[in-house]
Amino acid sequence: MDNTPKVESNNPRAAPVIRRIVTGHDAQGKAIVWKDGPASFHKFPNASTSSTLMWVTHQSPCDFLDDVDHGQSYSGTPPPPGGTRMGVIEMLPGEHRPPLHRTDTLDYVICIAGEMGMLLDDGVEVFMKTGDIMIQRGTAHAWFNRGSEPARIAFVLVDGAPQREGSIQRGGSAT
Repeated sequence: MDNTPKVESNNPRAAPVIRRIVTGHDAQGKAIVWKDGPASFHKFPNASTSSTLMWVTHQSPCDFLDDVDHGQSYSGTPPPPGGTRMGVIEMLPGEHRPPLHRTDTLDYVICIAGEMGMLLDDGVEVFMKTGDIMIQRGTAHAWFNRGSEPARIAFVLVDGAPQREGSIQRGGSAT
């Protein structure tokens, strides 16, 4: 497996090390660990934030028997039509709030380290601590980290409907 980080940015910051374990099947159909190593597809939308792709599906139901590493190639913010996208955002401490953005997706968000804040378009702020889970339903938001240590959230975006004007379109990016 090529673990050379694929980085989309001019940012010199080191990519976060996030272990990614992918299971599969051998020729006889027995369960195996297919990939085990650091995730290697990273984007740096700004100096304080990294986004690491874990996996993308291109349809539902998805093909879980193919031999394609779907954690190596997708670069849009929303998932493909009918698909999903899993990633991890790491944000360094400080008030580095990106602009509000919205995707037409249902998002499952899990805070896995530190404390992450989210601003909604009505000015309300919600804070997630390690272990908290959010279900985000196509709302305009911006993430920030006012803490003293890096914060990480894992997320799964599920393609949704309707597709609204003003949302980040499939294949587009929040940055």
